[in-house]
Amino acid sequence: MAERRDGAAPVVRFGLAIAGFAAVVLLCCAAPGAAAGIPALGPDGDVAVPPFGVGERLVFDVNYGFINAGTAAMGINELVYERGRLCYHIVSVAESNSFFSVFFTVKDVVESYLDVRELVTLRFEKHIREGDFRSHDVVYFDHDRHVAFYPEKRGRLIPLPLDSQDILSSLYYVRMMDLEVGKSVYIENHADRKNYPLEIRVLGRERIKVPAGEFDCIKVEPILRAAGLFKNEGRLTIWMTDDEHKIPVLMKSKVVIGSISASLTHVDYAEDSGARIP
Repeated sequence: MAERRDGAAPVVRFGLAIAGFAAVVLLCCAAPGAAAGIPALGPDGDVAVPPFGVGERLVFDVNYGFINAGTAAMGINELVYERGRLCYHIVSVAESNSFFSVFFTVKDVVESYLDVRELVTLRFEKHIREGDFRSHDVVYFDHDRHVAFYPEKRGRLIPLPLDSQDILSSLYYVRMMDLEVGKSVYIENHADRKNYPLEIRVLGRERIKVPAGEFDCIKVEPILRAAGLFKNEGRLTIWMTDDEHKIPVLMKSKVVIGSISASLTHVDYAEDSGARIP
């Protein structure tokens, strides 16, 4: 079962998640303790409480054209320490259902460790199974030395732009940003041993109906040439709630053949009983 060096996905995946923003899916172990309400340094340099936290879980139906292909989920299931720094452990999982798996099996797990105070990613892992394709990768983000370290790639070091995010943490980081229709926001992104400036175009406002309900949304389009979350074969469009949470409720992506959509079916909001440090 060959592993492609570029890590690019065949048919089914946003990269998330969903993730996150790829097809992201069923995950979330229950977290010990509460974790909402931790102030963090936001993109504008001000300290604010993020609209996400431990206990948040988003579940999606994933459709390939008119065919239900599986489910996806993404969420923050616990606080953990990574190299001495407290982090949100973000997990996204994308999984094909039994019918679709007869033709093409998907089981993608993507994990990100996001510093709760500075909102920078410290570690990223992906475990990809798509048909006969397998891929596993781990990268450590060293923001002090501005390098990404790949222990499973002979310890390779890649120069890293300031405050770089991974493909999963980028979705959470953009939720801290002010989104204004007609303008773009930008995030430095690192994926697959390359740096990709990520532009997020804010296209407009729409009211969207999905299985989880009806929502007033901001429509955005991430522009990123990277394998994984945002496909470079076509456009990805995301509808996020037009409120303080900015939760993705609908994602549509063109792929090599056809299109994929992920519609929100269930949401658990972050626990709000106050943060407790493990």
